[in-house]
Amino acid sequence: MSDATEKEQKTTPMLVQYFELKDKYPGYLLFYRLGDFYELFFDDAHTASKALDITLTRRGQYKGQDVPMCGVPFHAYESYLAKLVQKGYKVAICEQMEDPKESKKNGNKTVLRDVVRLVTAGTLTEDVLLDAKKHNYLSVCVLEGA
Repeated sequence: MSDATEKEQKTTPMLVQYFELKDKYPGYLLFYRLGDFYELFFDDAHTASKALDITLTRRGQYKGQDVPMCGVPFHAYESYLAKLVQKGYKVAICEQMEDPKESKKNGNKTVLRDVVRLVTAGTLTEDVLLDAKKHNYLSVCVLEGA
């Protein structure tokens, strides 16, 4: 049995979707939008809870074990994001791509989500995420024929 099939048979549709997205962005902490929060699970939750000094909790189970989780409010995520990037982490921002009410009305088991942005120290453009007291250098490489 493939690893993906095993995950699908032993977990919720939401976690199946999480695993699919997480697998596409190795090395990134996945800010997974669930309602009013960006939530992080498993190793990402352990890493983020330590780096941000926020509470590590749990949500449901996977393979008979509690699923580690932590989260930050989506309306105040920028300060948390800035701290993670300043500490050298890369973050993938995953948003809900449809209204949860519409999704349920259409009979879907889970809301469609996708990564809409990859955030690293080299991709920051928002003033609130940059340190105004430091130089923020930008480099461009142009390829011939591109």
